[in-house]
Amino acid sequence: MTDDLEDLKRRLVVGHKRDGRSVYDEAAKSELVALCMQPGASVSRLARVCGVNANQVGRWLREHGQVRRRKPVAMATPASAAFIAMPVIPAASTPAGRDDSAVAAISLQARLPNGVAIDLRGVDARSVGDVIEALGRLRCSASTKA
Repeated sequence: MTDDLEDLKRRLVVGHKRDGRSVYDEAAKSELVALCMQPGASVSRLARVCGVNANQVGRWLREHGQVRRRKPVAMATPASAAFIAMPVIPAASTPAGRDDSAVAAISLQARLPNGVAIDLRGVDARSVGDVIEALGRLRCSASTKA
């Protein structure tokens, strides 16, 4: 511990209240706040060296209007909705030119790693292909990439 911090620690606490809480010197508090505001300074390390709880030093920083603001983390906003509407045409209303004898109704259940569950029952194979194709075009977040 440097001599300056040792001197600051010695001057910081000037007494104790009946309930055991410390009474701090205003000038020493201001010095500690100024040290915390220097580039590269660690509030928790300085608080630990001076024998003060880091939350208390954080409060002093707020009181002095010197709270260091962290740069906000850029949040990715989805370009489109997470789900898109997919029309499912019932077998009874298929166009006249379509050969329904080759299309079988299937059931598909899938659980994706991100917790999304897909449950398609009684859908023809062409519609399932359309759904899978649409899901494949959706952008996924960085948290779901392997």
